[in-house]
Amino acid sequence: CFGFPLSIFFIVINEFCERFSYYGMRAVLTLYFKYFLNWDDNFSTVIYHTFVALCYLTPILGAIIADSWLGKFKTILSLSIVYAIGQTVLSVGSISELSDHNKDGSPDNISLHIALSMIGLILIALGTGGIKPCVSAFGGDQFEDDQEEARSTFFSLFYLSINAGSLISTLVTPNIRATQCGIHTKQECYPLAFGIPAILMAVSLIVFVSGSKMYKKVKPQGNIMLQVCKCIGFAIKNRFRHRSKKFPKREHWLDWASEKYDKRLINQIKMVLKVLFLYIPLPMFWALFDQQGSRWTLQATVMNGDFGIQVQPDQMQIVNPILIVIMVPVVDYLVYPLIKKCKINFTPLRKMTVGMFLASMAFVAAALVQVQIDKTYPVFPAAGQTQIRLMNLGDLPATVQFQPQLQRVDVEPKTATDYMIFKTSELQSLSVASGAQNQSFPLANLQGGKRYTFAFKHYIVGIVSNLMLDNVTSKPEKGNNLIRFVNNYGVPVNVSLDYKNFVVLPPLSAGNYSIIPGGDRQYIIKSTALINSCTVLSKKFGFGSAYTISIDDCSRGILNVTYFEDIAPNSVHMAWQIPQYFLLTCGEVVYSVTGLEFSYSQAPSNMKSVLQAGWLLTVAVGNIIVLIVAGASKLSKQWAEYVLFASLLFAVCIIFAIMATFYTYVDPNEVEAQFDEEEKEKDKRNEDHHEKESEADSKM
Repeated sequence: CFGFPLSIFFIVINEFCERFSYYGMRAVLTLYFKYFLNWDDNFSTVIYHTFVALCYLTPILGAIIADSWLGKFKTILSLSIVYAIGQTVLSVGSISELSDHNKDGSPDNISLHIALSMIGLILIALGTGGIKPCVSAFGGDQFEDDQEEARSTFFSLFYLSINAGSLISTLVTPNIRATQCGIHTKQECYPLAFGIPAILMAVSLIVFVSGSKMYKKVKPQGNIMLQVCKCIGFAIKNRFRHRSKKFPKREHWLDWASEKYDKRLINQIKMVLKVLFLYIPLPMFWALFDQQGSRWTLQATVMNGDFGIQVQPDQMQIVNPILIVIMVPVVDYLVYPLIKKCKINFTPLRKMTVGMFLASMAFVAAALVQVQIDKTYPVFPAAGQTQIRLMNLGDLPATVQFQPQLQRVDVEPKTATDYMIFKTSELQSLSVASGAQNQSFPLANLQGGKRYTFAFKHYIVGIVSNLMLDNVTSKPEKGNNLIRFVNNYGVPVNVSLDYKNFVVLPPLSAGNYSIIPGGDRQYIIKSTALINSCTVLSKKFGFGSAYTISIDDCSRGILNVTYFEDIAPNSVHMAWQIPQYFLLTCGEVVYSVTGLEFSYSQAPSNMKSVLQAGWLLTVAVGNIIVLIVAGASKLSKQWAEYVLFASLLFAVCIIFAIMATFYTYVDPNEVEAQFDEEEKEKDKRNEDHHEKESEADSKM
């Protein structure tokens, strides 16, 4: 079909569905840990990176099973079944109704959901990691030796399907997650967000099995990684046995394996170990790169996602694949040729060094963004402290004096002060002077570590007040907003928001906070007092804010209200994350692509899989570094952690640059050709020797 074996279309569709399944699930994973399983940021990050590390450790196991035991087809089939089961278990584990016996929308037995989620993730890691080294190689097996051009086109299609699956799923799955679903109560739809990837994985499996009769199935031929490990193990063991000084030293420690293994294999392993030695600093790059799905996603949760349409925090990860599609051709066809014209010797190792530097700068950019976000966070009182805000609901200015002689504050009509911090033990009372009135109010029974709003209003007969506890202890999560109403009428009123959440408020009293979704939506505020009903369209509340809305009066059916900002909305826009994504993506283009190209160019043809395993291992170790830092770090500020990671990678970048200067590039083909020549000469000498022996025997 179009010059390709028909079987490869099944493989490409299979890969698209599998990548959609994996990246779709992974996109929402951190927020699932934080908001459904109620884990804190650090623990969510630790478990996320543990999962990713496992996904990059299991490919080694998959390669060994495929090459030494089951073959590629059976390995892909069996591990895909494990994969699909894992996705299904994860989806089931995210159904709150599974243990929500009191029907309040929250799981009653969170341990059950954690257990199911962890079992599902372990099965997914085994599945996705196990098939990772097999699928592309299995696709390559479908071509004949004379189909080099078609095989090359297949690999382009194959990697296109990977990026397409990643791009579409990262766009779609967070939107599904953000929708409301549930049997008893409506909440974020994690079961469907994980269920769609589970369905796609089942489709992937069905498509793969459908092409079974068309596949060219190569039998297992042994795994070179096992052979390499055995050779290295024998060399170490043999060297230890002959550690005495009476045994002559050998040129290289691997030469101690020459008693059992041929010279060609030993020299090939030497070439591989040279490259693997350069891999030692590489995990640090991946430690930063894979935080797109953890720390950077969590950073986006406290930012403004209004792009005209609401962008979910976990959707910002889509910036990376979009920039990859743009930057790869730009770098290959514009940047590299320009550097070449400038006669700069931009070797692969120098490219990788630049990639590390760009990634470290990406985290500097992330730290700068975090500093701006931190400035928008409200400051809450510590133990032994109390915060008080003054709210003047009257039409006259007022002066408030905190006793005993602590602070004097002027408050304009229909305004509120910022929260002021006092030592709880020092506050005794306050006096309010407004118009001709001057009254004192006791501040008894204040609790330490709490926020209060002291609302007051001037009347002819005196000043009426209400000390309200503001029971908000943190900035609203998930971009939601908190809204409450205070009655500034002289009579009780019924207040509703979009004709829901009716609350009856006595004069100068406030209701409880209600959670409303973030965004640019406006709500209808309705107030009914005695026989009058009034409505007004609310302001846009943004993301992560808290407001107290004063119901003031009614004029011709129009409700007059005053907005008091308790907690400012998220003011730092998600677009400010784009520079850090841009720097990281540029780093990935010159680091990751070049790294694989360099590794393959420096390794013998039969050792490519060893270097592939080594490369994947650096990704796993990088994620292990993150979970160690996130678990052990005592840094209280997130920007400081970003700076720490940037500094570590910058230091590693310098070390790698020094290591690269001592590396000598080789051509494995020339080395192997030299061995071929030596073997031919050896065979010729053996033939000549046998001929001479035959002549001598005939003379006798």
